[in-house]
Amino acid sequence: MTLRTTLGRLGAQEDLNFLLTNRLPRRLATQAMGRISRIEQPWVRDASIALWRLFCDVDLSDAKEQRFASLHAAFVRELRPGARSVDPDPAVAVSPCDAILGAHGIVEAGQVLQVKGSSYRLADLVQDQALARAHEGCAYATLRLTAGMYHRFHAPADLRVESVRHLWGDTWNVNPIALKRVEALFCRNERAVIRVRLPDGAAMTLVPVAAILVAGLKLGFLAEGGDLRATGGRTIASGADLARGAEMGWFEHGSTIVVLAPPGYTLEPALREGARLRMGQALLRAPRDTPQ
Repeated sequence: MTLRTTLGRLGAQEDLNFLLTNRLPRRLATQAMGRISRIEQPWVRDASIALWRLFCDVDLSDAKEQRFASLHAAFVRELRPGARSVDPDPAVAVSPCDAILGAHGIVEAGQVLQVKGSSYRLADLVQDQALARAHEGCAYATLRLTAGMYHRFHAPADLRVESVRHLWGDTWNVNPIALKRVEALFCRNERAVIRVRLPDGAAMTLVPVAAILVAGLKLGFLAEGGDLRATGGRTIASGADLARGAEMGWFEHGSTIVVLAPPGYTLEPALREGARLRMGQALLRAPRDTPQ
């Protein structure tokens, strides 16, 4: 098989993947999946979970429960106690979720990489010019949750949530194929902007981005977190204090979290794009002169 033939086949596979996950009516497919995933009738539940496990890399061995009322319950499963080890070093901020590390780097001229060779404006992602300027020159990391991964996300450090803003959007798939083909994809999808303050006074921003099939995200620490869409995009003050590793919320399907680091924080040196992360693993390291 020639290189040209191999590349042609790979291109055809990408075309088919993109067609099936993005060119079909995304909102309609997402609404339909949301309804089907919540059906508790045993044969529907068992068949849908079996299909999910067939097409996705799913490991339920660390789940708190081993039997689920529906596919949705399996999506948003909790972990059994002790299933994740949270790095206790106060000089690091940990990964808030299980994920694959995607594009990362430094915010430069207001731009953030989506994939190599393609960037987007941070101000378009957070819909706040002042917040985007505050992260200029800071590190960022894109964390992708695949459909089979644990879907809940947690506090990356001891922190206080200062505010949350829900931003309505589309339901594009966020897999690597779509990221290569859809300009500023994260700025198009439904998302939330969560501003937090760390014990050293540093400000961090987490941007969970929802995606196709179920979509939606929930924030357990916020009274309005069960129905963010009803908040109308207004900024909601919080003041919730969360300990390192405490649950913050969950996606109703796999998606992405863009982590915008405080000034001076750097990505953990050993991490490389494509690395698989576990919730609680060191992600960012504070500057050495930061008081702990």
